[in-house]
Amino acid sequence: MNSCSESLEVDSLPGVKVFDFFSGCGGASRGFQNAGLEVVFALDADADAKSTFEKNFPSAHFEHADIRETNVDMVHGLVRTQRSQPVLFCGCAPCQPFTKQNTSRPEPDKDDRVPLLLEFLRFIRRCEPDIVFVENVPGIQNPRRDAEPLSGFVRGLREAGYCEPAYGAVSLKKYGVPQSRRRLLLLASRHGPLELPPKSHGPETDNPKYDTVRDWIEELPEIAAGQTHPDVPDHRAARLSERNLRRIRATPEGGGNRDWPDGLRLECHRRSNGYSDVYGRMSWDRPASGLTTRCISYSNGRFGHPQQDRAISVREAACLQTFPMDYEFDGSLSSMARQIGNAVPVRLATVFGHHMNEHLADAGLL
Repeated sequence: MNSCSESLEVDSLPGVKVFDFFSGCGGASRGFQNAGLEVVFALDADADAKSTFEKNFPSAHFEHADIRETNVDMVHGLVRTQRSQPVLFCGCAPCQPFTKQNTSRPEPDKDDRVPLLLEFLRFIRRCEPDIVFVENVPGIQNPRRDAEPLSGFVRGLREAGYCEPAYGAVSLKKYGVPQSRRRLLLLASRHGPLELPPKSHGPETDNPKYDTVRDWIEELPEIAAGQTHPDVPDHRAARLSERNLRRIRATPEGGGNRDWPDGLRLECHRRSNGYSDVYGRMSWDRPASGLTTRCISYSNGRFGHPQQDRAISVREAACLQTFPMDYEFDGSLSSMARQIGNAVPVRLATVFGHHMNEHLADAGLL
């Protein structure tokens, strides 16, 4: 059982120093910490993410700012104080311009979030971290041939002295995360070639079965829509209208709006073969679909609880992003959902943290 009630043990290693850009609520940082790395710096423009991060990493310096307005010399000065150990720069820039879920996005070359990855490159060039880690949506590779940030970023890494970066779109379930979501992952090192880590779960691994929804949330106590559990932190579920209650009661485990009687169906669902995931229930014994910033909203994806008549709670969403139970979140219900949906899954970062430690040890730096 991989319930999120189990806290992960932290290795005792001479810590690589982590600088977490676009940190959000700290999913990547927690995963790296679980692998023995030391989180010393984070940067994000979201006030609620700042509050969440500082609750969980009280000793790290948090810079509440837009990266485009952040002084690179200030960060360089902090990096210089940490040079007794290798330095990792983590950059998981906002991905909304490239995600399939964003149906109203502007053209990539007109969206001011597109250059953020290249802003991150500005800090890499100046500070020369030992390793660079990037996580994003696969769509960042090809929004448009003449407006692609990834190719410019990779080219910039090569020019800055990094060995050929390794990157690719990978299903999260292959790294032990109970989601079928795919993410773009990139690693680059100044100390020799660094490939993406081998998959840890699935056929031909020591963990032949992928983790499922049941593995991570079954043990959480039952609550109703709109209810907050008195003893389990952030085990809070959004309210449902009476009509949506009737809809979810008509939905079997793993089912969706196509299982409803005609009187409950929306006209747009009748006209299109799409929308198969909205108003859907999760399946107990399969990975969840990818969590989004609206992961506690029944009407915005396959976020219905497999059995109970409600959407998943904030805590259940955090568990499916592999946050441990002792992780604290701050903000409104919708803000916590946004933070969790945007987060790098903790277990993913843990796998990559161990992999980077091995690389640096082989290079004689640990």
